[in-house]
Amino acid sequence: MTGIDTFNYDNKIVKQFALATTFWGAVGMLVGVIVAFQFFLPSLNLGIAETTFSRIRPLHTNAVIFAFVGNGIFMGVYYSMQRLLKARMYNDLLSRLHFWGWQLIIVLAALTLLSGFTTSKEYAELEWPLDILIAIVWVIFGINMIGTIIKRREQHMYVAIWFYIATFFTVAILHIVNSIELPVSLLKSYPIYAGVQDALVQWWYGHNAVAFFLTTPYLGLMYYFLPKAAERPIYSYRLSIVHFWALIFIYIWAGPHHLLYTALPDWAQSLGTVFSLMLIAPSWGGMLNGLLTLRGAWDKVRQDPILKFMVVAVTAYGMATFEGPMLAIKSVNAIAHYTDWIIAHVHIGALGWNGLLTFGILYWLIPRLFNTKLHSVKLANVHFWIATLGMIFYAIPLYWAGITQSLMWKEFRPDGFLQYPQFLETVLQIVPMYIMRAIGGTLYLSGAILMIYNLYRTIAAGHCADNEETQAPALQKTHTRQQEKAYWHRWIEKRPVQFMLLTVVAVAIGGLVEIIPTYLIKSNVPTISSVKPYTPLELQGRDIYVREGCYTCHSQMVRPFRSETERYGEYSKAGEFVYDHPFQWGSKRTGPDLHRVGGKYPDAWHYNHMIDPESMSPGSIMPPYPWLIENDLDVESTPAKIRAMQTLGVPYLKGYDEQATNDLIEQSLKITAGLQESGIAVSHEKEIIALIAYLQRLGTDIKVKESGE
Repeated sequence: MTGIDTFNYDNKIVKQFALATTFWGAVGMLVGVIVAFQFFLPSLNLGIAETTFSRIRPLHTNAVIFAFVGNGIFMGVYYSMQRLLKARMYNDLLSRLHFWGWQLIIVLAALTLLSGFTTSKEYAELEWPLDILIAIVWVIFGINMIGTIIKRREQHMYVAIWFYIATFFTVAILHIVNSIELPVSLLKSYPIYAGVQDALVQWWYGHNAVAFFLTTPYLGLMYYFLPKAAERPIYSYRLSIVHFWALIFIYIWAGPHHLLYTALPDWAQSLGTVFSLMLIAPSWGGMLNGLLTLRGAWDKVRQDPILKFMVVAVTAYGMATFEGPMLAIKSVNAIAHYTDWIIAHVHIGALGWNGLLTFGILYWLIPRLFNTKLHSVKLANVHFWIATLGMIFYAIPLYWAGITQSLMWKEFRPDGFLQYPQFLETVLQIVPMYIMRAIGGTLYLSGAILMIYNLYRTIAAGHCADNEETQAPALQKTHTRQQEKAYWHRWIEKRPVQFMLLTVVAVAIGGLVEIIPTYLIKSNVPTISSVKPYTPLELQGRDIYVREGCYTCHSQMVRPFRSETERYGEYSKAGEFVYDHPFQWGSKRTGPDLHRVGGKYPDAWHYNHMIDPESMSPGSIMPPYPWLIENDLDVESTPAKIRAMQTLGVPYLKGYDEQATNDLIEQSLKITAGLQESGIAVSHEKEIIALIAYLQRLGTDIKVKESGE
C-alpha cells in the first residue's frame, strides 16, 4: 500500500505575486491613461524629459506586460502548479529570489526608461545590465519550476503544465537571441544585428513575446482556473493536445507579418503570412475548449462575476487571434499597418484577454488564499461592466481612427495629387477618437481601482495560511503499458525531460528557418555602394533620437505604395539600413515617416520644430524638447561608440576613433554657423546640433524622388 505524504503548499509566494499584480496593474494602467490624454493635451507632457510621451509610452507597455501580466503569470503558476503536481515549490529561497528579483527589475526598468536609457526595441527596451538580470531571474524561475515537476507526486502533467513549460523555454530563447548586444557603457549598447536583420530578429521576438508571454502562460491559467471556477472539467482533452502542439509550433513562424511591404525579403514576409493564417485553427481550438467547458452552465455564468470575466476574456482572446491572422493578409495589412487599428487590436488582447482573465483569477483566488468570502459580489459585477465598457470605448474609436487614417493617407484628387499632402491634416481628424480612447482607458482604470478596494476588504476580513498543510500519495505509476498505448500522449505527459526537449525542438524550428538564411544569403540584404557609415556627429544624433523615443511616433520605412512615394519619396531599400544598430522602422505613425526627411527642411526648421512644434506645424500634438538645447552633447563617448561600430562591422577606417571627435566638432560648427545665419544663436556643443545632423542625413544616401509633403 502506498504511503501518504504530509506537506505544505507555499501560499506566501502566491500572496506576494497577487499583491504585486494588483499594485503594478494600477500603476501600469494609470500611466496608460496619462499617455492617452497626452495625445490631445500635449501640455500634459509638462515640458520635461521624464514625463514626455516618448519616455512614458514604453514605461506603460513594460509596466502592463512585465509588471502586471508578469506578476499575474507567476501568481497563477505558483498556485496551480503546486496543486496540479501535489508538491510544494522546489525551493523556497528560489521562490523569494524570483519574486524580489522580478520587482527589482520592474523598478529599475521604470527608472532607466524615464531617464532615456532604451534600446528602442519593442517590448525589449531595457538596456544590457537589465537584460542580464532578467535572464538570471528567469533561470531562477525555471529551475524552481522544473525542480517542482521533477519532485512531483502526480505523475501525469496536466495541460496547464505543458503551457508553463513552453513559456519558460521559449521566452528564454527569445530574450537571449534578441538581446545579444555590444555594451558601450554601463547603460548604453548596440545590438549585434543591423537593419533588416535586426528588424527580423526583433519582430520574431516581439510577436512571440505576445505569443509566449501574453498568451501561452495565460492559456495555462485558463486551463486551470476556468474549470475550477466553473466546477466542471475542461471540455476536451484531445482538443487540448492538438491546441498545444499546433500553437507552439506555428506561432514562432508568424513574426514577419509585422514587416509586410517593408525591406524584409519577400520570402520571409510570405512565410509570416502563411503561418499567421494557419494560427487561426489552434487559437480558436483553445478558445472553443474554454467556452465549451461552460456548456450547460450559462445560468451560473449570468450570476457569477468571476465566470463573466473569464468568458469575456476567452472571447477577447478569440477575437484578437482571429484579427491577427487577418492583419497578416497583405491587402488588409496595407490598410491597417502604422495606424491606430493596430493599437486597438493589441488592446483587445491586453485589456480583454490578459486584463479580464487576471481580474477573474484574482476574484477567485484571493478569498481562497485568505479563507474568507469575497467582500462584495455586487462590486465585482460593477467592475465587470465598467471594465467591459472601458474596453469597448477604448477599442472602437481606435478602429475607426485607423481606417480613417489609412483612407486619408491614400486618397488622391482627380488631378493625381494627394488629397491630404500634409500629414498633420490626418492627425487632427482623429483627435475626437483619441478623446474617446482616453475616456475608455479611464473607465477601465476605475474598474481596477474598484477591484483593489474589494480585494482589500476581502483580505482584511480573512487570514492567509502561508503554509497550507495537505496530504497526497507518494509518486506512483498510474498508467499501465496498455493504457499508454491507448492514449499515446500519456507517454510524453509522464516524462517531463522528454516533453521539454520536444517542446524546444517544436519552437526552435521556425526561428531557425527564418533567421539563419537572412544572415547566410547575402542577396537577402543587397548592399548599395553609395550608403556610407554615419559621421560621428550623426551617430551621436541617432543615439539621441533613440533615447528620446522618436520611433514611438515616427517610422523610417517608406513602403512601395504610390501614396507613400508621393508623400515621402523613393521607397526604402534593404541596403540603406546596413549600418543601423538598432533599426528604426517604427510600428506606429502618429507623425509622418522620416526616412526621406534629410534635406527637406533647413536646419533652422528642425531647431524650431524641436523647441516649439506648433510654431512650424500649427495644431501639432508633438511635445517640445527644450532640454536638447540645454544639454551638452557627450562628446567624450564618441571614440568608444566608433570602436563599438567597428567591432560590429561598420567600415570606419582603422584608427578613426582617434580622429572622430575632431570630425564631430568640425561638422557641428558648420551646422551652428548655418543656424547663426538664420538668426539662431546656439552652442555647437548642444545635443540639438547632433540631432539635426542625424535628421538631415536620413534617406540621402541614394537619389530621392521629390515628395509631395
